Amino acid sequence: MNCLKKHLPCFLLTALLLALCGCKGVPNGPVDAALAYHFDAPAAIWEESFPLGNGRIGVMPDGGIAHENYVLNEISMWSGSPQNADNPTASASLPEIRRLLFAGQNDKAQELMYRTFTCGGLGSNGANSYDKPYGAYQLFGNLVIEFENSGDSVCDYRRELCLDNAIATVGYTQGDVTFSRETFTSFADDVAVIRLKASQPQSFSVSYNRHSNKPMQEPVCRAWNGTIDIQGQLPDGTEAEGNPLRGMAYGGLVKVLLPQGGQVTDNNDRLVVTDAEEAIILVAMKTNYWGDDVMEATKRLISQAEAKPYAELKKAHLAAFRKLFRRVKVDFGHRAEREAMPMDKRQLAFANDHDDPSLLSLYYQFGRYLLISSTRPGSLPPNLQGLWANTIKTPWNGDYHLNINLQMNLWPAEKGNLAELHEPLIDWTCQQVESGRHTAKVFYDARGWVTHILGNLWQFTSPGEGVSWGATNTAAAWLCAHLYQHYLYSSDKEYLQRAYPVMREAALFFVDMLVEDPRSHYLVTAPTTSPENSFLMSGGKKVSVCAGSTMDNQIVRELFSNVIDAAETLHIDKAFADTLATCRARLMPTSVSPDGRIMEWLEPFVEAEPTHRHVSHLYGLYPAHEISTADTPQLAEAARQSLQVRGDESTGWSMGWKVNFWARLHDGDHAYKLLTDLLRPCRTDGFNYSNGGGTYPNLFCAHPPFQIDGNFGGAAGIAEMLLQSQCGYIEILPALPSAWKEGSVSGLCVEGGAEVDFDWKGGKWQHFCLRAKVAHVHRIHTHGVAVTCKLNGRELSVTSRGMLEIPMKAGDVLSMDPLQTDL
Repeated sequence: MNCLKKHLPCFLLTALLLALCGCKGVPNGPVDAALAYHFDAPAAIWEESFPLGNGRIGVMPDGGIAHENYVLNEISMWSGSPQNADNPTASASLPEIRRLLFAGQNDKAQELMYRTFTCGGLGSNGANSYDKPYGAYQLFGNLVIEFENSGDSVCDYRRELCLDNAIATVGYTQGDVTFSRETFTSFADDVAVIRLKASQPQSFSVSYNRHSNKPMQEPVCRAWNGTIDIQGQLPDGTEAEGNPLRGMAYGGLVKVLLPQGGQVTDNNDRLVVTDAEEAIILVAMKTNYWGDDVMEATKRLISQAEAKPYAELKKAHLAAFRKLFRRVKVDFGHRAEREAMPMDKRQLAFANDHDDPSLLSLYYQFGRYLLISSTRPGSLPPNLQGLWANTIKTPWNGDYHLNINLQMNLWPAEKGNLAELHEPLIDWTCQQVESGRHTAKVFYDARGWVTHILGNLWQFTSPGEGVSWGATNTAAAWLCAHLYQHYLYSSDKEYLQRAYPVMREAALFFVDMLVEDPRSHYLVTAPTTSPENSFLMSGGKKVSVCAGSTMDNQIVRELFSNVIDAAETLHIDKAFADTLATCRARLMPTSVSPDGRIMEWLEPFVEAEPTHRHVSHLYGLYPAHEISTADTPQLAEAARQSLQVRGDESTGWSMGWKVNFWARLHDGDHAYKLLTDLLRPCRTDGFNYSNGGGTYPNLFCAHPPFQIDGNFGGAAGIAEMLLQSQCGYIEILPALPSAWKEGSVSGLCVEGGAEVDFDWKGGKWQHFCLRAKVAHVHRIHTHGVAVTCKLNGRELSVTSRGMLEIPMKAGDVLSMDPLQTDL
């Protein structure tokens, strides 16, 4: 699975260097109270329960009193199977589709595509493919604990998630009995662990359910010897009604341990515990996606975990989790009375008064927490819901949408010092290549590999079943941007050698697929769309299909440039690099329309929806860096005009994207305004877009419904406001909002393989520390501030007030301070 597994060198810096340079290093102290949030009542909806995960399994406890439900998830819990999605009429119809587009008959081209250029079969079946070949990500099931409720009133209820230890707790008093529970998904032992304690012996039952509404899809569940055994199979989508299932096999074990006495008995499909003051419940979950014998694997996990005392399980979990989480620390200040509020009330207070700085630092760290919890090396990348789902029919199949959503999930990884969590996306991308080659040949008669908007576990790379949204063909190129970004942050040439063939084949596809538009003589991607958006033809008809789009050009230009740079770095493939340079020169540049905005299409079409959630034509501003305030100020201004017309109001993930746009435009106050919009309270409104996006009480992002990409986009945006390095130099506080008057950051990463710490006061940075992981010449833009520098504790002679260039070796530590006269 780890086809591009990287081997980044790790360097431990000596305490002497850190002391000499005044750098904070990685925080190793006690738990920070600002990294926790709580409620004063059980969860009334799923979006009030706490997400726990270890990158493969997930648990969401609701903190109930008489009845507690734990939603269980496993990242590979997918129905469906590989399918033949070829359309034999596709490549033959391509010349006529292009002729119609070049003749300005986009509507007729789109009609022809619906007949000839969609995937064969059902595709994603209108985002309802839980029992169809495309498949869907589904919940593993529910673990239910039912307590013998005394009926006494409850007081002192508190339900809390601490991001610093990835443990959810519940505590309350009922009558004269005090109850407490702890739940975590172990990063060390790969099982879910639940500890229940009471001040007096208690009785309760433990059961499992997974209601599919189809008897053939119900798992087999039995209790034996203090254990619940779960065995099931998902549909592969080809079974006739009533026939046995042939899809993914899954299984689990639930083990109850009683360390302080009591009794556990088996009762059909449930366990009954009596007279126990403490119980430990272990839950193991597996599928056969990675070739495991499901039951043997779960038995092994339970056997290893039950041999350890609870304290040892917890200690190992904390050490493994904190190795990732504690790499970064962010402090924007504190307001104690807000931090003491339950989160639902705190959100309401924030909506009326934004003076709650630690809520924003908590939100950033929550994004990192979700990424750590929803993926890990050797696993799968986070899907539309990370790895958390409470239904069988997950919205949009819980799949991998490739026209921004999957990519956005990994935006916080590199800068957030979680580079290894990029690996599952890189591995998944590699797995699409073989299928993508086939799709390139069948649909475009082209070499190389391609994929479109839809992605699953079964290498689906064909266009979607709907042309208006499913015809975008630059997803592979966008994925390859992540492959190259991983190199830019690591400078690992061995990794780049492994990534290069995947990037090269994605570029090769466009060498073959690009065609000259006879009207402009530019090379264009035809047919294509600007993702999910549409324009009006002269008669008012709404159409999506076009000959080239601005986003396509920006992505293809970026891909060609990355492959050219990679070939030069590796000293290989010069002839192919020259071919790409020739093609790149023939792409239409990003252009400004007469009204001062970036053109979304290569023709002056009228937008059908000017405030559309996708802002695809600004890909070159973020995540790419074709547009910048320093190098392309006219395009940057046009991007600003585009954003103002698009508006701030949108879905959750779109507002998260816009935070990054405004950060790249160095407008910290507008980026901050969008963060406050993103954090506005949102209840469950299903698929109702009319209320716009926001944040659910448990801090999940609301599209609505829940979509995790908004969390990751918002977190990436906060980091982008604090630190940028995409233009070949480091900028400190490029988009600091006036609300963050003082603060500090440690552990963020920059391109070139280094970590940084810095603090600020009165809107100006006070101290900056750069720790090099690999050899690199780092450029730092001081924006006219005179500075003093020390490298490994020794004074450097610095004369420039603009751009510093500091050659550094692995393990070097640079500290930089502004001269007092410039403060």
